[in-house]
Amino acid sequence: MKLRQIGTAIAGAALALSLVACGGSPAATGTSSNGSTVYKIATDTTFAPFEYAEANGNYAGIDIELLDAIAKDQGFEYKLDPVGFDAALQNVQSGQADGVIAGMSITDKRKQVFDFSEPYYNATVCAAAKSDGDVKSLDDLRGKNVAIKTGTMSASWAQSLAEQYGFTTTTFDTSDVMYQDVLAGNSVACFEDTPVMSYAITNGGVALHIIAESEETSEFAAPYGFAVNKGTNPDLIKKFNDGLANVKKDGTYDKIISKYVKTNA
Repeated sequence: MKLRQIGTAIAGAALALSLVACGGSPAATGTSSNGSTVYKIATDTTFAPFEYAEANGNYAGIDIELLDAIAKDQGFEYKLDPVGFDAALQNVQSGQADGVIAGMSITDKRKQVFDFSEPYYNATVCAAAKSDGDVKSLDDLRGKNVAIKTGTMSASWAQSLAEQYGFTTTTFDTSDVMYQDVLAGNSVACFEDTPVMSYAITNGGVALHIIAESEETSEFAAPYGFAVNKGTNPDLIKKFNDGLANVKKDGTYDKIISKYVKTNA
């Protein structure tokens, strides 16, 4: 779950508040040729199964399909802006984008800067190690180094366990580089969102296996939400929430989730 660059987000709050003070909708909002609202929605570039680029350059994933379904249900259009997670948050704050959907965890600190939708996905975090290695549990991490990803909930979970299990950490900006560090033997394990790690193993062929997972009630298992700059776009949040309720009711939501996430059913 992404907690990346909370400091950056809060540092930009003054700019966000100045935009609110000026009034009106974010500058990113436009209109189509038929007069319907077109929102610019920022997202990450790679966070499968929530968003990732396909071979043809198009973006796919839970976030992308869910946004598309909600837009159709609510009758608005959008332009997807895959700029990376940190840039997505900054663009929303500066008014260069109307909203962000990027596997973004809803946290109290972020609520100071962004207005969130109702949660659309709940995820735990996990630790994973080489599938053919000797690390089978957190106890096997003592005296070793693990890989974590900048500012994520999974990194926070790892840091909360570091003293108890006696391991050190190395930080990376992206999941793929983090995984490679483990596969190369530089780190013995990595910490990641459980659905992202499971997808990488099952669909991406990454030779890792999950050795531990946080409890669903853990403070590190924060839900994901769609977000806009605080105080700037209540209409878009309402449309997202209304659309989310509708696609859950008609079964579209379950179809999207089951396409990307395996269940025990």
